[in-house]
Amino acid sequence: MTTVIYSPKIIRFCLCVFMSVCLSQCEEYREGALTGDLCEDLCVSGQVEYRRCLYYENGKKVIEARWRGTPVVLKSKLENFSSYESLGLLEYQDPAEELSPLDVVFYATLEIRNSLGLDISSNASLPPLWGQRLREHGQAYSRAELASLWSLLQQEEYTFLRVLQDLSRHLAKVLGSCGHFYAVEYLSAGHAWDQNIFSLEEVSAGPRTARDMVHRIALSFLDMVWRFDNDFSHRLHLCDIKPENFAIRKDLTVVAIDVDMAFFEPKMRDILEQNCTNDDDCNFFDCISKCNMKTNKCSSKRRNSNLQVICEKIFRPWFSPTLLGAKAGLPLQVDLQRAVQECVDTAGGEDEEQDRAVQKRLLDLLTGLLHQGTSSEHWGKGGEDREGIHPHTALNF
Repeated sequence: MTTVIYSPKIIRFCLCVFMSVCLSQCEEYREGALTGDLCEDLCVSGQVEYRRCLYYENGKKVIEARWRGTPVVLKSKLENFSSYESLGLLEYQDPAEELSPLDVVFYATLEIRNSLGLDISSNASLPPLWGQRLREHGQAYSRAELASLWSLLQQEEYTFLRVLQDLSRHLAKVLGSCGHFYAVEYLSAGHAWDQNIFSLEEVSAGPRTARDMVHRIALSFLDMVWRFDNDFSHRLHLCDIKPENFAIRKDLTVVAIDVDMAFFEPKMRDILEQNCTNDDDCNFFDCISKCNMKTNKCSSKRRNSNLQVICEKIFRPWFSPTLLGAKAGLPLQVDLQRAVQECVDTAGGEDEEQDRAVQKRLLDLLTGLLHQGTSSEHWGKGGEDREGIHPHTALNF
């Protein structure tokens, strides 16, 4: 075997991201076992630069890096490429034979549906995935491409983001991959200890005040809630709502950056419908239902809503009298505090009509406060109001 000498820059990166794993990844790339549009820059040209480790536990790694000068976050669910189940077809297939593109689309679609918990229908098609290659049905796929794709599809968060990123501006975008590692856009994440939750100085918002920016971000949260309820063929539930799991773009759009605990309605119902002896047994993080004491089964219908939890964990601290100070007594601020508390107290999953009414009230009050603070500019240039929202193609598969 030929000994490969890596550049000092690649060695430094691998030292920070666990030497054996990184060098093993690059060795497998050179041997043709895995591939991806990130591999050449990671393993050959050294254009992926390590910045810091954000998370590492039980093999899951989250790393801040720069890819060709652009800040990114590298992620993987398991330690090694070999830790993932291989595509069974590759084990029994003659290396000289090639899977047809239609076969690849079919098996990838099944894996995506299984990962997202969606029903399988005979007329299904694969959403945009794996770049242009999966859409070019006239080309065959190498074993390295198939093995890499299969390792990525076994990571629920990758599948979720890659499938939905073209359908929602409220989800982080996948930028590239190498084997089982994938890169997503780096964004300014929230912090529980920051009174504004987000580091507002990190976004270029021109002459806007901090409160003006908070109102715009709050409106984006409402837009995200509405879209996750209505944009897809099934409602999307967020079961781990906290500042750290959201980020903002420079235009103050709210983005969900950690979706390990996000589920479409069919999978949410399966998760909630468990045995129980009391209501506490029916709590799945931020998604709760109610225990039927006659059947000792949790209801499959979620009792609370995304909006209710966001009001409790995000809006209530934001718009508290303590944080607002002297402005807390202003009429619109008082009305907003009351609306937020009403939102917290409304079981949105049980009373959807009331949930929508509360959401509209919050939308009207926040829009009023925004206009009150910036009467010279029309809300809609940095992010559209509800009537200016661009429609998205529904996810029907």
